[in-house]
Amino acid sequence: MTRTAKLFRNGSSQAIRMPRDFRFGGDRVRVRRAGRGVLVEPIFANVADWFEELDRFGAEPFMAGGRDQPRTPKRKIFPK
Repeated sequence: MTRTAKLFRNGSSQAIRMPRDFRFGGDRVRVRRAGRGVLVEPIFANVADWFEELDRFGAEPFMAGGRDQPRTPKRKIFPK
């Protein structure tokens, strides 16, 4: 889901007014650059909170249905 958020200045800092359904709990987040964008991620207080967040992905194993990828072509390792 993509939404538009409002930017504003708070003193010498720039801030984002987050839409309600994008808000984080707590009072700190991790921020890092990713190309031309910025990623904002929650900081977990403890490992139990981190595992609880992982549980949201569900119990289905990653790539349970296999992978649809062409075979790697045969190559000569040491061509003359």
